[in-house]
Amino acid sequence: MAAAPRSGSSRGNSGKKGPVKGTGGLGRKALEGKGPTPKAEDRIYHKAHRTKQLSERSSAKNPGRSGGRNTRSRHADETVAGRNSVVEALRAAIPAKALHVATRIEMDERVREALKLATERGVPVMENSKPELDRLTDDAVHQGLVLQVPPYEYADALTLARQTMEKWEKGYLTAPPLFIALDSITDPRNLGAIIRSASAFSAHGVVVPARRSAGVTATAWKTSAGAAVRVPVAQAGNLNTMLQDFKKLGIFVLGLDGGGDRSLPGLPLATDPVCLVVGSEGKGLSRLVRENCDQIISIPIASDMESLNASMAVGISLYEIAIQRAGSRLGESAEGGPGGQS
Repeated sequence: MAAAPRSGSSRGNSGKKGPVKGTGGLGRKALEGKGPTPKAEDRIYHKAHRTKQLSERSSAKNPGRSGGRNTRSRHADETVAGRNSVVEALRAAIPAKALHVATRIEMDERVREALKLATERGVPVMENSKPELDRLTDDAVHQGLVLQVPPYEYADALTLARQTMEKWEKGYLTAPPLFIALDSITDPRNLGAIIRSASAFSAHGVVVPARRSAGVTATAWKTSAGAAVRVPVAQAGNLNTMLQDFKKLGIFVLGLDGGGDRSLPGLPLATDPVCLVVGSEGKGLSRLVRENCDQIISIPIASDMESLNASMAVGISLYEIAIQRAGSRLGESAEGGPGGQS
C-alpha cells in the first residue's frame, strides 16, 4: 500500500525537501528581488549619508542661515576647537559654559594653561570621549580640547539709543552719545576689531543688522580682545529704519565712504550725538543707507590706495571725533563753561 504524501512537503508528493531544477538554488521569495537601489544619502555606509547628517545638524544649529527671520540670539552654543584656539579664547575672557577635555588626553603646556584658566574663571571642566568631541564640533580638528561658548545676548538698537540719549540729556554722561553701525560687514574679525576701537574711544554701542551681517561669534570675541564685555552690541531688524529712528532722537548719522561731501578732519558734527555708519571694503555703503545719512564723510588717503579696511576706517574716524570733543572741552573750560564735561 502506497504511503500518503507528507503534509507540508516542499515539492509535490516526492517527500523530498529542497530546491528543484530551474530555481538556481533559490526559493520564490528570494527570486522576487530587493527592489530599487536606495539613494546614496540613505545608505548608512556611504559618504553621502554622512554629508547629509552634517548638513542637517548644521541647519539645526544655525537656523538663521536658512532664510527668513534671523534667530542669532537663540542659536545653539558655539564651540572653539583646538588647543591654541581654546587657550587664546580663555585668555581673552570669552564667556564660556564649559571646557571639554578628551579622556586620557596627552598633556602639554597648552592643555595645562587651559585647565588653569578655566579653573580660575570657574568654568566647568568636563571629560568626554573623542567621538563625543567629534560630534560636538562637527568633526573639526579639536586636539582633545573644546570650549563651549553661549550665544551672545544682543541689546535692542533703538532701546539702547533712547536710554543713552536720556542719560546724556540728564547729565549722567560726560560725552555725547556715539554709536557705530555696520552695513553689510560679514567678517566677524572686522566686527571684533571695530568693537575694540569702540571701547578704546568710549563709544556707547555698536549696531549690527539682524540679517546678512557678522555677529558676535567666538572669532569676534577673540579679535575684540575682550572689549565686547565693555561695549554693548545691539541688533537692528532693519538698518535703514533704525537710522531714521536715530535721527528722530537727535542723533546725526554720518556715513563713512569714499567721495563723501565732507572730509573727516575738522568734522563739525563731532561734538554732537553721532552714529558712524561703515560699509564693507570695496562695496562701501549701500544706496539706501547713503540716502539715510545726514552727511557722507571721506578719509583722505593716497590716490593709489583704493579703500581702507572697515575697522581701520572706524578707528581713524573715532580718533578724529575724540580730538574734536577734547578741543570742545578745552574751549568750554576756557570760557568758564561746564569744564571737564565732554
